[in-house]
Amino acid sequence: MDRQPSKDFLTTPPTVIIGAGFTGLFTALHLRHQNCLCDLILIDPQKQFVFKPMLYELLTEELPEKVVCPDYAELLQGSDIHFVEDRVVKLDLQQKQLELATGQSYSYRYLVLAIGSSQGYLGTEGARENAFAFRSLQEALTLRQHLQTCLQRAREIENGGEQGDGESRKLLLTFVIVGAGPSGVEMAATLADLLPYWYARLGGNIHAIKIILINHADRILAGDANAHLQQEALQALQQRTIPVELWLGVSVKSVSSDRLTYQYKDREEVLSLPTQTTIWTAGTANNPLLESISAQIPREHLNRHGQPIVSQTLQLLDFPEVFAAGDCVQVQDQNQPALAQVAYQQGAAIAHNLMALSQNQPLQISNAQLRGTLMKLGLGNGVANLFDKVQIHGKVGDLIRNATYLEMLPTPLHNFKATAIWLEEETFNRYHHPLPLSPEQVQTLKLTPAEQKERLWVKVLAVVTPLILAIAAYVSLQTPSNERFPIPQPNQQNQPSR
Repeated sequence: MDRQPSKDFLTTPPTVIIGAGFTGLFTALHLRHQNCLCDLILIDPQKQFVFKPMLYELLTEELPEKVVCPDYAELLQGSDIHFVEDRVVKLDLQQKQLELATGQSYSYRYLVLAIGSSQGYLGTEGARENAFAFRSLQEALTLRQHLQTCLQRAREIENGGEQGDGESRKLLLTFVIVGAGPSGVEMAATLADLLPYWYARLGGNIHAIKIILINHADRILAGDANAHLQQEALQALQQRTIPVELWLGVSVKSVSSDRLTYQYKDREEVLSLPTQTTIWTAGTANNPLLESISAQIPREHLNRHGQPIVSQTLQLLDFPEVFAAGDCVQVQDQNQPALAQVAYQQGAAIAHNLMALSQNQPLQISNAQLRGTLMKLGLGNGVANLFDKVQIHGKVGDLIRNATYLEMLPTPLHNFKATAIWLEEETFNRYHHPLPLSPEQVQTLKLTPAEQKERLWVKVLAVVTPLILAIAAYVSLQTPSNERFPIPQPNQQNQPSR
């Protein structure tokens, strides 16, 4: 929703938010909910919000693109927030000015940095060019198309319809995930159910599929907020349709289009693994804009990764008119994981403090509280860890995960639409089973109208029963009322500040 600012905007510097992910978007929405009268500009290079925790549901086609990646125009409708689809290329903290890639420039009164991070490759040769990242809408769609193409080509070789041999098919059916943090574990578990399901529908031999999870450390989920779920994750990886092979204590040396090289940390020999699919989930890198920002900040106010250190009120130590949060900064004397629920709460805290500044009120310390952790561990399988006290596994854990994440989607209206679509899909359209049907069953299974009706009721009961059991756990993870905001109303236009 790109619109021209008001006349008063030309004389009164606005509040500018760079980055429209969880932190930036929710800061803007909370400011409008609190009746902030300032001109508000939200800048992001993408036109769609990306709800990263549910990109797996987009990959598996469990949820449509419009749910996981809604347009900002839809989310901001009626809010009077000026959305600019552009990239910030220059930021002058002293002059309080920024410049966009299109040449447009803005001055600001207050600034919010919510630029996030980008995929890091740990200096691995060829990884950036040849491995698949999984952080954006386009990356998810590209990976899905690639996976389906690999399966189709492998099936053609299997049928003798395409020139190739057993080694070519093996190359196509070997899928490697690098990095066994939460993203890598969730990806491996998801593919270990999804790829056999897809390949069985093509009539292929699912046992020819190989899924390998490579990790430099000797343990999965090491040093992560989900580290205590290690045993549950290990068990889930082995119980998938195709058990996941774990290669631990292994470092990847290079990635090319048809193989990767690797080395065990206690050996000198560098080995080669033929594969056309390397998915990279290991490491993060600073947003390119952060280098320019960090150059304007004293070295002692940067952490070892070159990220600014902010006060517990989420302000830059040398520029108190600049707020920053998310995984592009480090909060002083706090160690917060890079989770959506943390970014969500930090956005609410920044909005509160911006309002407090405008009203000469004291600022509050931001101390995000973890309400639990959630992991997807295959199709229809997950684990919900509630406040590190109760763990719920299996289908119910997966339902709690999906319902909780949908409840966190931006704006109640989109939340409602997304939840309705999910419930319809979960109740009526999906009938995934951990073990796919044989090729013969896929071709011959036909139900009579009476059998179809009976199956429908079985599906309804199979979903409604665990949904009822999940309600109590879901309520414990719900967003507190003081962090919510109503649907923006078009007739409630905000007046510009004077």
